[in-house]
Amino acid sequence: MKKSLLRTVGIACAISAAIVYLGQGPEVAAGPPKTDLGLVAGVMQLVQRDYVHPVTSSQLTDDALKGMLSRLDPHSSYMTEPEFRESVEDLNGKFGGVGLKISDRNGLPTVISPIDDTPAARAGVQPGDAIVSVDGQSTHGANLMEVVRKIRGKPETTVKLTIVRGGKSPFDVPLTRQVIKVHSVKSKLEPDNIGYVRISEFGQDTPNELRQAISTLKSDAGGKLAGLVLDLRNDPGGFLSSAVDVSGNFLNGGTVVSIRGRNSSDDRSFKAPETGALLPDTPMVVLVNGASASASEIVAGALQDRHRATVMGTQSFGKGSVQSIITIKGHGALRLTTALYYTPSGRSIQEDGITPDIVVQAPKDEQVANSMVRREDQLQGAFANPGPLTKSKVGSYGKHGSAETTSPPIKEQLIGTNQDAQLTAALNHLERPPAPNSTTAGASGSGAMPL
Repeated sequence: MKKSLLRTVGIACAISAAIVYLGQGPEVAAGPPKTDLGLVAGVMQLVQRDYVHPVTSSQLTDDALKGMLSRLDPHSSYMTEPEFRESVEDLNGKFGGVGLKISDRNGLPTVISPIDDTPAARAGVQPGDAIVSVDGQSTHGANLMEVVRKIRGKPETTVKLTIVRGGKSPFDVPLTRQVIKVHSVKSKLEPDNIGYVRISEFGQDTPNELRQAISTLKSDAGGKLAGLVLDLRNDPGGFLSSAVDVSGNFLNGGTVVSIRGRNSSDDRSFKAPETGALLPDTPMVVLVNGASASASEIVAGALQDRHRATVMGTQSFGKGSVQSIITIKGHGALRLTTALYYTPSGRSIQEDGITPDIVVQAPKDEQVANSMVRREDQLQGAFANPGPLTKSKVGSYGKHGSAETTSPPIKEQLIGTNQDAQLTAALNHLERPPAPNSTTAGASGSGAMPL
């Protein structure tokens, strides 16, 4: 086995545990088996011989591995070879489908967010929508990757999703598939030469796309930006290396994130280049919400701890674990949780998330109604927060989120538009920064900005 692609995996890759029932028949030898592997092999033989339908040994092996890995925590899993290829394809930013990020929630595939400018986004699919059937076939209890395969297909063909939104009756959404090319960075110049950059996920090309976006914004602003809004809302994460590189575009030297595993030999600290900041003197706001996870939280936490940016919005998701992709020759790969990550000050984001410096909730009419999006601490088998690396560095960043710091996420189609109240608050903050002696909501997020 070979370790490769050390990365964080966003909430879109959280797969629920498979439930395996092991029935004991008369052919099982009396007394305890010599090894646990002997028990597994014996049960597999029993199933292959006596189950009502034929089952291949490879199918049983795959399912056994899936059950074993997915019972560990919400982010560990086994991927068959086709599933592994699809996972790499997703993060490379090009695949055929309808443009949805989904995860398993209580046995149902649930939308994390639609991808901008795709059939799903144009059809009005929203975060929290539960997909109860695909082309009339129920998805309840189905493997998430099987659901993904059913939704994907040849461009210009149609797939029908049946969706449940909150407590309302199911409704059908027909979608025409297309080649989905994901550009993870979008930008525009706002009034008063304030730049706006949105990162929708942390793929391999994200750091380069970000540098190009900043270069264009500076040129459009006549060579200098008066401020920058970095929007990480609804961003489920991606590559750890991309999160480090993106942070390094705003920091000159110093720690971005550190990871601590079971073995001290795996402990690492990732630092920004000594002269890597592209906008060293430009005021910044980072926007986050409950659907900002993993790599998004690494960036927000680094810029918050290093006092490089003001974090605004609502409490983030709280995924503070690192997954290693371990390939198995001829058999796909494991996605295995091997470490927890910590912000520059030594705090763990696991379970707690990032509490904004200034809490700005999306107005009710901009929120996803009856949202089913949950935070890390609500996932089955999620780790508890281990506490800070140095006990003396316990900060006032909040725990688990409170009613004042959490709220349903903003509707995807409103992000970055003139109707986006959270963005408006960020722009107002950059246009009118607080006076040196004025009082503002601090890192505890105890007060919400009026809108």
